[in-house]
Amino acid sequence: MQTLKLPTASHKNFAVGAPFAAKVVPRVGIRHLPVGKCPSGSIASPEPTTAPRNVTAAVAKMLHKKGILVTELPAWKALKEHVHDIESTHLRDLLHDEARCMGLIKESEGIYCDFTRQRVTQRTLEHLYELAEQTNLRGKINAMFSGEHINSTEDRAVLHVATRAHRNQKIIVDGRDVVPDVWEVLDKIQAFSDKVRNGEWLGVTGKPLKSVVAIGIGGSFLGPLFVHTALRTEPNAMRASRDRTLRFLANVDPIDVARALDGLDPEETLVVVISKTFTTAETMLNARTVRSWLIERLGQDAVAKHMVAVSTNLKLVKEFGIDPENAFGFWDWVGGRYSVCSAVGILPLALQYGFDIMQEFLAGANNMDEHFKNQPYQDNLPVLIGLLSIWNVSFLGYGAKAILPYCQALSKLAPHIQQVDMESNGKGVDMNGVRLPFETGEIDFGEPGTNGQHSFYQLIHQGRVIPCEFIGIVRSQQSVYLKGEVVSNHDELMCNFFAQADALAYGKTPEQLRSDNVPDYLIPHRVFTGNRPSMSIMLPSCTAYTVGQLLAMYEHRIAVQGFIWNINSFDQWGVELGKVLASKVRTVMNSARTRDRKVLPQDGFNYSTTRMINKYLEGKTQVLYPEGHDVFPIDMLRAGH
Repeated sequence: MQTLKLPTASHKNFAVGAPFAAKVVPRVGIRHLPVGKCPSGSIASPEPTTAPRNVTAAVAKMLHKKGILVTELPAWKALKEHVHDIESTHLRDLLHDEARCMGLIKESEGIYCDFTRQRVTQRTLEHLYELAEQTNLRGKINAMFSGEHINSTEDRAVLHVATRAHRNQKIIVDGRDVVPDVWEVLDKIQAFSDKVRNGEWLGVTGKPLKSVVAIGIGGSFLGPLFVHTALRTEPNAMRASRDRTLRFLANVDPIDVARALDGLDPEETLVVVISKTFTTAETMLNARTVRSWLIERLGQDAVAKHMVAVSTNLKLVKEFGIDPENAFGFWDWVGGRYSVCSAVGILPLALQYGFDIMQEFLAGANNMDEHFKNQPYQDNLPVLIGLLSIWNVSFLGYGAKAILPYCQALSKLAPHIQQVDMESNGKGVDMNGVRLPFETGEIDFGEPGTNGQHSFYQLIHQGRVIPCEFIGIVRSQQSVYLKGEVVSNHDELMCNFFAQADALAYGKTPEQLRSDNVPDYLIPHRVFTGNRPSMSIMLPSCTAYTVGQLLAMYEHRIAVQGFIWNINSFDQWGVELGKVLASKVRTVMNSARTRDRKVLPQDGFNYSTTRMINKYLEGKTQVLYPEGHDVFPIDMLRAGH
């Protein structure tokens, strides 16, 4: 049995390199060997050694100083200097160095990661490992797993890892083992989802509930949607979800309501309302809209049988009309964007695929958690990916990354990671509130291959340099081979997976183009400079287990970046201001509507906003309120049933 105890240190002294009180931080050996030139001009990789390197007493003293910026650390400065060495190299040469390449290919937990096309040498990795040491990365990882309140601005632990812990693990938060609480909710989800799926739980008219609409937004939507999309065509998941439907309703736009409910029979529909506080404006308006749809067709009693909640606010759940017994809780130490392994994701997904498949998903995530917690830096996949991202963003100056899964099942990975990464690491101050002299975070985007090749790859080949993360699958969920074809459909997909990474790395020179008899006037247009970094990740298959691994790997690499930059990756104050201003607009708009007046300067908006709101109000073809009854944006649904 594994026991993690809460340290006694104060989160208020979370300086760049400050270790937490009473915590022993294991050291990771740093290799320091000369890097020389091979006769070919490539960078020679030194032989590995296990000799550790100790941080000097002066550095150690500096690391304990509260408020120090990461840019002041020796390793950061060394990396800044090292950039000049890398600028004189090209991936064409680096990829000919087999010893270097061998050291940059990692395989662990069934996941194959090839970092050879990153603009790094062994010396780069040495500096990055030293930066990890000087920022106390290991101590911060341990603090997260130990339940320390590392989300300092909200005074909260960060323990999404507890939501996928094995039943026999112990994770202590504020003196309490939270794993039994997690499994109490999981057991409740299993019992409820089994009842719904086997027809024991029926709707108000006695029909089984075959369709589920999950209402949430942000992390309550993007994470579960990613997992659902990843599993829809996986053979075991397909069999488990036969004759069942799962849809998501996130946007407050009435069009989203219409599309989420289109074609559903309310008699066979179960609605899951996901809001921790049960006050999220968009979610609750959508919930009230769908509640009205159910009541109009099935009567007031429909709410008790057709609506359940994922929330901790049982008072508001009850006031809404949902039986508190049908509410599934989660905790303030689970952030929204990290909540897919809690009831937020597991409840709707278990209703669709069954609890057994969700246990496989949780087991995969837990496997990566243990890997992240226990493996040394040089073998730790999330740590390596996170450190390489630090290198690309903070030292090479690449402000974006493309997530490119060559697997249609992973089509919603990029939108989910976009939220997890940009909401986590899009910060401007460090843990001590000091304004950072550099930009953190990356702009994340992506599409599945090969679709993206016919969209934005032009830019990444001949325009801006954007590091790419290619994700391939060895065994497809759906195997198709047509007799007479040179390769199978999946082989054709993977041919592009392998080719694109090399195309970005090598490019094509003017000399090569001339040898291909390309006219001189076209050569400038057809040159590919190459030297564009990427990494390639291969999973053995796309199953519930490997999807859990992939999700956790991305979550942890994002945490690594935040720990190195010394920012709080677990709050999101940047989303608050817009909410406050929207509330003001809502009040004024209601006043203008109900009093049949224009928005005026004294309402407190600037000239531009005042004019835009009035233009909007004047252009409405129909005033929907005040009305004596609900007016739906989904008349087609009412007419259809």
